Order: sequence, then structure tokens, then C-alpha cells
Amino acid sequence: MTDLSGQRVAVIGGGSRLGRAIALAAAEAGAEIVVAGRSAEALAEVADLAPGRADVVQVDLSLPETIARLGTEIGAIDHLVSTVSMHAAGPLATLEDAAIERAVDAKILGPIRLVRATAAAMRPGGSYTFFSGQAAWRPTPGAVVTATVNGGLAFLVQALAVELAPLRVNAIAPGLVDSGALDRLGDEKAAVLADAVARMPVGRVGVPADIVSATLMVIGNGYMTGSVLNIDGGGRLG
Repeated sequence: MTDLSGQRVAVIGGGSRLGRAIALAAAEAGAEIVVAGRSAEALAEVADLAPGRADVVQVDLSLPETIARLGTEIGAIDHLVSTVSMHAAGPLATLEDAAIERAVDAKILGPIRLVRATAAAMRPGGSYTFFSGQAAWRPTPGAVVTATVNGGLAFLVQALAVELAPLRVNAIAPGLVDSGALDRLGDEKAAVLADAVARMPVGRVGVPADIVSATLMVIGNGYMTGSVLNIDGGGRLG
């Protein structure tokens, strides 16, 4: 386990699913945390569960003014992680501009604005970790926008790593992770997971702990920058 004692970690999207798990794991590793996102209630719940200090800041990556406000409220930090994703799935012909714009805000414009707003608050040795996704390497019908924004983010971290050096900038690219998002499928979930498992070289889908441990490793590895870590069970190869 990465030791984060004495460090301060901000997690954007820290109120739900993977972001929540990462924020609480960072707190368990000794960090003070900042949980940021749209739902004040969800953020407060995470803060209450965290050992040690946990600050709460509301932010919406589709609203530039809230990102600018985050920059003034966040205080000094050592690491920032953003798990934010806004889905824009479906045939391109039927996708509305609003859905496309939300996806771009979450994965491209949002990270750029986050860095611009918070780089001055980042302590020496600090890092940014963003979330890309398997769709960038294995696009499927109905995932044009998802694949594009995830691919764009993968290249964005390289450019930011050069721009911000010696601060580090990396990305995690998860595959299919059973984090609770698939529960919306109801009885169809089991079939979706079984189909995925049949194509996975590791023979299973991911669980939140797989992503949490990878994120803490990236945060703690001072020799890693401009990289995208694929945590997908080999799904992009199947």
C-alpha cells in the first residue's frame, strides 16, 4: 500500500463509485483528502467515512466557473485525481450536441481547466491522474464519442506532462469494472458480464479494488509521467 502520510489528495468525482473508493483508500493510506463533485450529499457522506481530515468542494466539470472556484478553495495539494466521465453512447446520427459536449467537458476541457485552476496549488513532487478508458483502444459501434474523448485524454496527459514538468501527469484506462454502474441493466447484467468474461484474457471483469490499487501506485511512483496505465484485464486485446 502506498504511504500517503502528510500528503493531501483531491479526488474529483469523489462522491461516487470509483472516485469514492479512491478517496477513502487515499485517506486510509494516511492522506488528508479533498472530495469534489456535484452532489453535496454524496461528498459529505464520503467525508464522514474518511479517517482524518476530509474537505468538501462542489464542482461540475461542465461549468467553468465552478472549476475556477475550486482553484481558489482547494488549498495546497500533492495529488489530484479525476474519475469524472459523462457518457455519450449511441449511434452518432442520434447523438445530441448536449451529450457530446458533456463528454468533451468531462474528459478534455474539464481536465485542461482543472490543471489551469490548480497547478499553482500543487506542491513540488505533485501529480495529476486522469481517467481514460478501454474504448479508446477498442472502439465499438455506438461509442464514437466515448472512444474519441478517451483517446484525446490519453494524448492530453503527454502534452500536460511536458507543459507542467516536473509535476507528473498520467492516466488510468480501466476496462469493464463492476463498480455498480451496470446495475442499471437489471437482469441483463449477468449476461453482459458473462460475455465480457469469455473475451477477457484474465477470465474475469474488474472490481473497484483493481483500479484503486493502480491509482495509488501511479500517485506514488515518482518516475512515472506522461503514461497511460491500461487496467483492463487485457480486454483491449480480446
